[in-house]
Amino acid sequence: MRRSRWRSGAIVGVTAAVVAGYAAITMTGASAAETLLSQGKPATASSTEAPGAYLASEAVDGNAGSRWSSAFSDPQWLQVDLGSSQSISRVELFWETAAAKAFQIQVSDNASSWTSIYSTTTSTGGNQNLSVTGAGRYVRMYGTQRTTGYGYSLYEFKVYGGGTTTPTSPTPTPTGPTLPGGGSLGAQVTVFDPSMSSATIQAQADAIFKQQETNQFGTQRNLLAFKPGTYNGLNIQVGFNTSVIGLGQNPQDVRINGDITVDAGWFQGNATQNFWRSVENISLYPVSGANRWAVSQAAPFRRMDVHGDLNLAPNGYGWASGGYIADSRISGVEGQYSQQQWFTRNSQIGSNSNAVWNQTFVGVQGAPANSFPNPPYTTIGSAPVIREKPYLYLAGADYAVFVPSLQTNASGVSWANGNTPGTSIPLSQFYVAKPGDSAATINQALAQGLNLIFQPGVYHVNQTINVTRANTVVMGLGYATIIPDNGVTPMQVADVDGVKVAGLLFDAGTTNSANLLVIGPNGSSANHAANPTTVQDVFFRIGGSIAGKATNSLLVNSNNTIIDHIWAWRADHGNAGTYGWTINTADSGLIVNGQNVTAYGLFVEHYQKYEVIWNGNGGRTYFLQNEQPYDPPSQAAWRSGAKGYAAYKVADSVTNHEAWALGSYCYFNVDPSIHSDRGFEVPVNSGVKLHNLLTVSLGGNGVIDHVVNNTGAAAQGTATVPVYVTSFN
Repeated sequence: MRRSRWRSGAIVGVTAAVVAGYAAITMTGASAAETLLSQGKPATASSTEAPGAYLASEAVDGNAGSRWSSAFSDPQWLQVDLGSSQSISRVELFWETAAAKAFQIQVSDNASSWTSIYSTTTSTGGNQNLSVTGAGRYVRMYGTQRTTGYGYSLYEFKVYGGGTTTPTSPTPTPTGPTLPGGGSLGAQVTVFDPSMSSATIQAQADAIFKQQETNQFGTQRNLLAFKPGTYNGLNIQVGFNTSVIGLGQNPQDVRINGDITVDAGWFQGNATQNFWRSVENISLYPVSGANRWAVSQAAPFRRMDVHGDLNLAPNGYGWASGGYIADSRISGVEGQYSQQQWFTRNSQIGSNSNAVWNQTFVGVQGAPANSFPNPPYTTIGSAPVIREKPYLYLAGADYAVFVPSLQTNASGVSWANGNTPGTSIPLSQFYVAKPGDSAATINQALAQGLNLIFQPGVYHVNQTINVTRANTVVMGLGYATIIPDNGVTPMQVADVDGVKVAGLLFDAGTTNSANLLVIGPNGSSANHAANPTTVQDVFFRIGGSIAGKATNSLLVNSNNTIIDHIWAWRADHGNAGTYGWTINTADSGLIVNGQNVTAYGLFVEHYQKYEVIWNGNGGRTYFLQNEQPYDPPSQAAWRSGAKGYAAYKVADSVTNHEAWALGSYCYFNVDPSIHSDRGFEVPVNSGVKLHNLLTVSLGGNGVIDHVVNNTGAAAQGTATVPVYVTSFN
């Protein structure tokens, strides 16, 4: 039970020494020319701990025995209306034990646009006397991280103006100056203008592609950005760790009469390693009538308007293994050809050609009829809940980020009837991180209330990046990559509404991390159905570049989270010494503890135990592409007492779960005699339903004995033929 501190004006549980200390500050802390501006003025707060009690007004009443106290969540604020704009010279805070660790003092003339005049992430509470410089009618304490599991609690919040001050207690040292929003997007962002010649643009794009065509595990990162306008005669080839975007409000604002191409000539026509590249927000008129986008994992195709066909296979129809399209319109044929599996969401297509193992459509107008397994199309009419990914664009002459609105039961593209519904956030409200920035600097920016953009590059962090404010946008450009040092968890999101995490690659460090991204702390319980957190185009790599280790990649504790396209990959190839059964160790790619979590487009591969673990009720998954680990050295080394681990495990305690289009494949090339008991493992009850499942043994390298639990025949033999189960439970 929460500690009660006051009752009918009497002090309860506050020692005489504390009150005396507070009185000393009040009487001697300011010079004669300084004026107390806040006492008795109107005060409001983001919340109160209990109805009718712990009110905001009690923090400005001059009574050290009464207090304001908030709800038990972040962020929270308390503000006072001074009646007119005033010059502010000092702020006193008299904290109860439930204090702020990270907070800002902010000023405003309209109570909507705020300027920070003080910021800290290392406060320990107590009695604080802050010398500040600023002006405004409204002054507020904006807390983003608490010192306890309770809320924020202030006995008094005093705002002074005019004169100078000689504080009687030490002023806490801020973590640094207030960080500005906006700024350069970095040297690795190449911006093209329609006034530039086609030859100049092509030469710059070709130079970047030449560097990145085979640079799978290098540190170079690139973003090619096209300003609104028309571009003629281009063929932009997209290599590793490269993104291509249009900077218009909608795809039609950037028109390329030409192609944006991914092929597999570098790998002898095999597209199964065409990872880590993307294209977004462009209207494309292919020269031949068909654009080639021959990719596999971590290569999203978003907000594209293709006037013609889209060919998803490499030249010569070589191997290709999975990809992702969303919020795109293809007037012609979406050509699957040799793609073994593919996921398309909330799009419009003229038609579709071919199916290999697992082609899935959710909310796609023009999609083929559901016919799994012959041909293996899984077609679902609408996405039950989705918010499209935030994107960078030019709002007039200035950069901004557009955040699309939440949709329910959605089909087709978000921009079919004009601008995508949503909210524009100017770049001035973002901190633009650059390679070399520390986690402490990034946290300081977040604590100030800024959103976050990562320039293209590689970021080492030696402490967790903490996203604590509701509705914060965290975006990476050009496959910005975060590597944890010393085994830290590189990023954690609080159990708050509406955080958007997009466009990041988490690369495990050489010291084991428990997790690489955590959405909500353990025990998260808030309902976020009206404004869920989204994780979009976020990728995880264990090994390959460096000998990385992480027990789990993505941990989702917050309810109602939307996962929209991840690739969690324990490397099966890479730089020498970076992969192997005892080198790049990792148990699981995704663990879901939250309730009513929805996942679209899961790609999870090669982890050493259960690859996806779903513990929360009410979960929904639309499409899983999985390969079990290639490299168990023996059956006994993988697991004793059972034959391996299923790719997708729904906990025995779960009573409600549904999933569609799940595929798991084996390629035990180190020991082809290995068996896996099953691809999928779920409790047997009517509330858990699986649809359209398959397992495959690739070239007969190992056997998956059953599809789900003990149902379904063995996937085995050199013919590489899938075993299908259309429904279970």
